[in-house]
Amino acid sequence: MSKRILFTGGGSAGHVTVNMALIPKFMEMGWDVKYMGSKQGIEAELIQNMDHVEYIGISTGKLRRYLDWENLKDPFRTIKGVLQAYRLIRRMKPNVVFSKGGFVSVPVVIGAWLNRIPIIIHESDITPGLANKISIRFASKICVTFPETLEHINNDKVLHIGAIVREQFMHGSVLRGLNLCHFTRHKPVIVCMGGSLGSQRINEVLRRNLHPLMDKFQIVHICGKGQIDPSYANYRGYKQFEYVHGDLVDILAMADIVISRAGSNSIFEFLSLKKPMLLIPLSKEASRGDQILNALSFKSSGYCEVLFEEDMNDNSFIDAINKLYDNRHEIIDKMENRSNKGTLRKMIDLIESTSI
Repeated sequence: MSKRILFTGGGSAGHVTVNMALIPKFMEMGWDVKYMGSKQGIEAELIQNMDHVEYIGISTGKLRRYLDWENLKDPFRTIKGVLQAYRLIRRMKPNVVFSKGGFVSVPVVIGAWLNRIPIIIHESDITPGLANKISIRFASKICVTFPETLEHINNDKVLHIGAIVREQFMHGSVLRGLNLCHFTRHKPVIVCMGGSLGSQRINEVLRRNLHPLMDKFQIVHICGKGQIDPSYANYRGYKQFEYVHGDLVDILAMADIVISRAGSNSIFEFLSLKKPMLLIPLSKEASRGDQILNALSFKSSGYCEVLFEEDMNDNSFIDAINKLYDNRHEIIDKMENRSNKGTLRKMIDLIESTSI
């Protein structure tokens, strides 16, 4: 009888991509793979596109850090989700649960713990998010991406395993990317993306400065759901997308530089592709500050330039892009000297050894 693994994680694409890297490997090994998350979150959209993976939606709350009337309802949604997860997991009997985090994972982790199923958690950022802070006490193993994270989690179950990147990212085609965007080989390409939900601030400053930038660059703008501006639809050398799934590997393959937020999974994907980055982390007012720490860690390693949102204006934005492009060869050299081989295999081996 084949072993069974239950994946969870969601709320943003960053809480799903590591799972998407692991799922094909376990399917190749003959495991029965299931995924549990919210009923209508981005994880449902992404995972339901994967063949032979059963997706199970449950009730989930949202762990907000701001005042909202929905905060009064969310504990009840979470409790309902725990009860649903407990019953489903009891019936499903997975050998192990792998959680990538995000608020949708909390009911699944608790439901698995109540069923005495081993749980492995993966934390991408330097400091753990609120969902993982709650879930850590229930975990069998806690895997971290940054070595600095070991200073923030006082637990003998934690180990540094590194970044897990989807293997398909290494097989993008420059030619397919150029054809998709109707670009040429005669100008360098910027890929600008603000995370799975987009970034209004980055979108605005990029569009205000399209004309001076397009004198030098071709630009792919992944702007987020509902944020395409039709008035720019016919600009030659500027291509907008709301969100990109399978074609992202080809778009990144043709990129000379990338402008992005500083979510851990994304920046490690850019690093694996040796793409110099301008990172614009979410401010502390809009987040818990994890992206700032991620960006500063990469800056100290020489992999990127950093532009804080509070300092971003038209001039600083253009200057940072030009500085990054001018220094791209030096940055790529530093990326070449980095070693992160075997991380995916280490994670698979850990999951296998932890399963019951």
